[in-house]
Amino acid sequence: MARPPGPLLLFFLLCLLLYLAAAGRPCGPAGLSQDTILGRLGANITLTCQYEVPANATVLWQVEEQGPAGGWGRQLAEGNTLLLRQLRYEDSGHYSCSVGSHLLRSLRLLVAEPPETPQVSCYRRSHDKDVLCEWPQQKKPSPGTRAMLWVKRRFVAENATEQRCRYFSKARKFVCRVKVPPGTDDTKHLVVSTCVSNSAGGSAGRDKIITLSSVPVKPDPPVNVTVEALEKAPQRLQVNWSYPSSWDPRFYWLHFQVRYRPEPAPTFVEVTTTWLDIRDAWRGMRHVVQVRAKDEFGHGTWSEWSQEAVGTPWTDPLDLTSEMEPFSSQVPTEDGTYGVTLPPMLFGEDDTNGAGGSVMESSIHPVASPYAFLVTGGSLLLGIALFVGIVVRYRQMWWTSGQEMTKAEGEGQQHMLVPLGLPQPTLSDTPLLSQPAPSAPGMLHMTHEDYSSSGQ
Repeated sequence: MARPPGPLLLFFLLCLLLYLAAAGRPCGPAGLSQDTILGRLGANITLTCQYEVPANATVLWQVEEQGPAGGWGRQLAEGNTLLLRQLRYEDSGHYSCSVGSHLLRSLRLLVAEPPETPQVSCYRRSHDKDVLCEWPQQKKPSPGTRAMLWVKRRFVAENATEQRCRYFSKARKFVCRVKVPPGTDDTKHLVVSTCVSNSAGGSAGRDKIITLSSVPVKPDPPVNVTVEALEKAPQRLQVNWSYPSSWDPRFYWLHFQVRYRPEPAPTFVEVTTTWLDIRDAWRGMRHVVQVRAKDEFGHGTWSEWSQEAVGTPWTDPLDLTSEMEPFSSQVPTEDGTYGVTLPPMLFGEDDTNGAGGSVMESSIHPVASPYAFLVTGGSLLLGIALFVGIVVRYRQMWWTSGQEMTKAEGEGQQHMLVPLGLPQPTLSDTPLLSQPAPSAPGMLHMTHEDYSSSGQ
C-alpha cells in the first residue's frame, strides 16, 4: 500500500502550481518552413543552388518581385552560389536558380532581427481611464514582429486575458491596453506578461505586478500648442495650449512644463508654469516650443512632449538691423555665459571654385530708413528757426534801447533849469513900501525893478 505524500511534498506541489498559474505564456520564434532561410540584418549570406552541378551547365539566379502587373523575375547572377552582402529588409523574397528553363531550386529568404526584450511600464492617462502598458524600441522592429500581452490575477488558477499590442512608429514604442478581469478589486494584484516574437526569435519581458490603485497617472501631451508674436515686442513670444481630450479639468487640473529654444541653439530652456510669456526670445530667430503635463498633485509622471510648435518674434519692417540679417545678443558661449555675436552670413565662404576656404568680406549695403531723413531734416529746421529767433530778438532789443537814449538826449536840450528867486511881497503884506526892511549882513538887497531887469 502506497504511503500518502508528506507535508513537504504537498507544499512543493502547491508552490509549483502557483508559479505555473502566475507565469505567462511561452514566448518563442515563429516556425520556419524547410525552404526558408533566415538572414540577419546587415550580415552577408551565400545561397547554394545544388551540391553537384554539371561542368558545362550555366546556372542562372533570379528573384521574384511584385509589380503592378503581378510577379516577375529579375535576373541576378550566374553560378552555383549567390552572395548577398549587407542584407536589408528589402532583400527578403523568393529566390530561384535554374539551368535554361529547368528549375533546380526555389527558396525563401527572410531578413529579420531578433526582437528586443520588453521593458514594460504601466500607467493611466487620467484617474478614470483604462490602464496602458508600453515599452520603447531602440530600433524599428523587423517586418512580421508580433507583440502580445497577458493579464491575470495573482495566485489564481485561471486563464489569462490575451491582447495584441500596437506599434507606433513615430513614438517608436509598443502600447497595449490592459483588459482587467471582471470583478477585480482595485487593491488586488495583477500579473502582466509580455512577449515579442518574429521569425528570428522571441523575447519575453519580466512579469510586472500591479494594482489598479497604485498605477501612476501619465497624462496625454497637451494639444493645440501655438506660438504667437507680440506686436512691438521683438524679444517676446506668447505660448498657448489646450488640455488633452482624455483629461477632464473639471475634476483635476494639470501642471505644465514648457521648453523652448531658438533653432540655432542645441539645448532647450525649461520652465514649469501654467502659461508662458517668453521674454528672452532671440530677435528675428524662429523658436521651437514643446509642452508636457503632469497631475496637479504630483502623482505619476510627466507626459510625453507635445508636437513641436514654431514661432518668430515680432520684427519691425523698418528696423535697420532686421533688414540686414537677424541679430542676437544672447548666443551662449563655451563657458556658459552669453556674448554678443554677429550674423553668420557676414562670414561666408567663397565657394565659386567648388573648394571654398577663403573668407569673404562683408558686402551688405543697408537700406536707409526714411525716419533718419525726417529726424535729420526736422532737427536742422528747428536749429535754423531757433537761430533766426535769437537774432530777431537781439535786434529788437538793440533798436528799443537806442530809441530810448535818443529821446532822453532831446528832452535835455529844450528845458533849462532857472533858479527860483525869493517870493515877491504883496501890498497887503508890506504897509510901508517907502521904508525898506533892514537887510542882514552879507546879503544883497534887490528891488522889484532890479529882479525884473535881471530876468530880462
